[in-house]
Amino acid sequence: MSGHSQFKNIMYRKGAQDSKRSKMFSKFAREITAAAKIGLPDPAMNPRLRTAILAARAQNMPKDNIERAIKKSQEAGGADYIEVRYEGFAPGGVGIIVEALTDNRNRTAGEVRSLFTKYGGNLGETGAVSFSFDRVGEIEYPLSAGSAEEMLEAAIEAGADDCESDAEAHWLTTTIDAFSEVQAELEKKFGPAKSAAIGWRPQNTVEVDEEKGEKLLKLIDSLEDSDDVQKVYANFEMSDKVMEKLSA
Repeated sequence: MSGHSQFKNIMYRKGAQDSKRSKMFSKFAREITAAAKIGLPDPAMNPRLRTAILAARAQNMPKDNIERAIKKSQEAGGADYIEVRYEGFAPGGVGIIVEALTDNRNRTAGEVRSLFTKYGGNLGETGAVSFSFDRVGEIEYPLSAGSAEEMLEAAIEAGADDCESDAEAHWLTTTIDAFSEVQAELEKKFGPAKSAAIGWRPQNTVEVDEEKGEKLLKLIDSLEDSDDVQKVYANFEMSDKVMEKLSA
């Protein structure tokens, strides 16, 4: 049950600044609408929708916004979002996976390609990066939920693959198949998770220095600012000192 995920460096996570909150809610709403349209509009019967709502609530998205996004999925003539994935490389050979929900594939592809080029990277073929990542379920609990020992024991009993605790949170990893079951078991004991989602976890990481790290973080920031982009994953590792300097 041990590992070296170094979550803070592997997947760059921006804080939920007020200036980003509106855009963040828009992304949550798009995922909720897409999930409700693909499956049933009832979260009890739709695991993807349930996970999307959980993620939105964890960031204090208003209940009205969530209900409006679900209702939108049932409206005639509403946008049909297509799930697309782009894979490419940033300076220094860092692999990046971009997941998007779009109603215009050509527009999104052009924007993503342009951003990679702008910051010294390049898009690759599908599979060029994802083969070096694992598709996993990730569940995050605040430290207040329980001790590291309690969380580890509960993770093992629930069927999780990995459980790590650091100074910020408890991080659990599951297989895709076990994700919903593990999430439900942990919720019985600790309440709703801070976040829970299916994501990409790199098998190995690439160390980047300040020069390459600056371009990399600008690329990730720009991709995340795109309305169509839902999530960005990268297999980089950066020292805390460099990360703090570039994130300031």
